[in-house]
Amino acid sequence: MDLDAVADELYALPPGDFTAARDQRAKDARAAGNRELAEQIRRLRRPALAAWAGNLLARERPEEAERLLQLGEALRTAHRDMDGEQLRELSAQQHRLTFALARQAGELAAQAGQRISDDVRQEVQNTLHAVLADPAAAEQWARGRLTKPLSAPVGFPATSQQPDSAPAARRAARSPGEVADLDSVRERRREQQERLERARQQAADAEGQLHEREGELAAAQESQRRAEGEQQQAEQQVTDLSRQLEDAQRAQEQARQTARKAGDKTQAADRAVREARRRAEDAAAHARKLADRVHHPV
Repeated sequence: MDLDAVADELYALPPGDFTAARDQRAKDARAAGNRELAEQIRRLRRPALAAWAGNLLARERPEEAERLLQLGEALRTAHRDMDGEQLRELSAQQHRLTFALARQAGELAAQAGQRISDDVRQEVQNTLHAVLADPAAAEQWARGRLTKPLSAPVGFPATSQQPDSAPAARRAARSPGEVADLDSVRERRREQQERLERARQQAADAEGQLHEREGELAAAQESQRRAEGEQQQAEQQVTDLSRQLEDAQRAQEQARQTARKAGDKTQAADRAVREARRRAEDAAAHARKLADRVHHPV
């Protein structure tokens, strides 16, 4: 048993089966004497539904996953090079591919017995957008061990960042009021995105704390089970010893009665011996008297 093997096994399970399987693997590691591994396993976090669906996609569709990773590399290169034409072409591919893969993730989840909602499928698609933009996110997703959905990056690849004069021309054609309204909308969207990020982080932190409390509860329950088992063994030992004491006391009483009866018989036999000896002595004396009369007549 090693952490990678256990993690691969656990993150392939539906979220509802994760916690019980994780706790069992941690218990197995403790039973094998590997407390460090047990603690590492216990710290593994149950994936949110959208994260699990994304993991499932990476595991079950490796060719499509590789295609997405390659598209991400191409997008990031075009973004760095400020290649507007390439960005437009790849951006169109990005939206088509992430939409198709998010739909595949929903189909795979349904086949695994876990249907996902449109909102969850959108979280999967946002995760795929994050994978395209961030190499670290791409690596994390490719391993199939996400614990929460990733947020789609704001403005990647953004039209406003492409080296094209059309956006600037359109902006210049707008009135100052329209520009201000658009800026206000963008600012509100940015604030909403930030609030959403904070809410997701709080939810993830709360879920992490929940898992920690679940781990502590499982450890406490295991300690209680061991203590109750030891208590039952001690109570059984007390019962067995009490029974043995009662048997010994009965045997002791029987031995006393037997010894008392044997003593009574000994005393009776002693009296009989003395009586027999007295009669024997009397008979011997009488016999001597008779012998004297025979041998010495008057």
